[in-house]
Amino acid sequence: MATDLRYRNAGNKILLDLIRREPGSALDCGCGAGDNARLLTGRGWSVTGVTHDPAELKVAEEVCEAVYLRDLTDGLPFAADGSYDLVLLSHVLEHLVDPARLLAEARRVVAEDGLVAVALPNVLHYSQRAKFIRGRFEYTQTGVMDATHLRFFTFDSALQMVRDSGLDVVSTLPDGGLPWWRLRNVLSSGVTGRLDQWAARRRPNLLCWQAVFLARPLPSWAA
Repeated sequence: MATDLRYRNAGNKILLDLIRREPGSALDCGCGAGDNARLLTGRGWSVTGVTHDPAELKVAEEVCEAVYLRDLTDGLPFAADGSYDLVLLSHVLEHLVDPARLLAEARRVVAEDGLVAVALPNVLHYSQRAKFIRGRFEYTQTGVMDATHLRFFTFDSALQMVRDSGLDVVSTLPDGGLPWWRLRNVLSSGVTGRLDQWAARRRPNLLCWQAVFLARPLPSWAA
């Protein structure tokens, strides 16, 4: 059954590597088959997952302490205020009509000293821009133009949405780089890696394929 799961992947290591704190309780919203949960569990976290897919739930239960079968458009009614040290929102907000509502719920259920980790695809990555210029606006099975995406973001608009949700963004990462093509096989990974990081931070809306953020809840008086 696991091989039939549409969004099975290796997990979002780029996002999880930003989390540098003692492990505790984590809520993985849109946990899929538990790919991120597997990485978090391996790092000592106790993970609760949320998915709307019964097939995903059965697989995610192998690595999560608990998995809720819920529609995230209804929020997180099962979770008490401040009950998690980490709330993970990796490539889930773009699937919602009102992503700000789930961000507000994440802020509610995360502890005062907890973290909210967010990753969103960038619709204006240079590869996608090239398709738009050629007049192509076509939905796909996965990726930026996934047919189930209801909202589209750039790095800047994603950052603004997170900030507008009562969260203090403490770390940002435009995950991407320059279009090296065959040159990437010639130059050293150290050189291309440093240049990729520099360029993506200079032009995130053009060069990053995913916008990655780590945020803390603002106190209620500052939100």
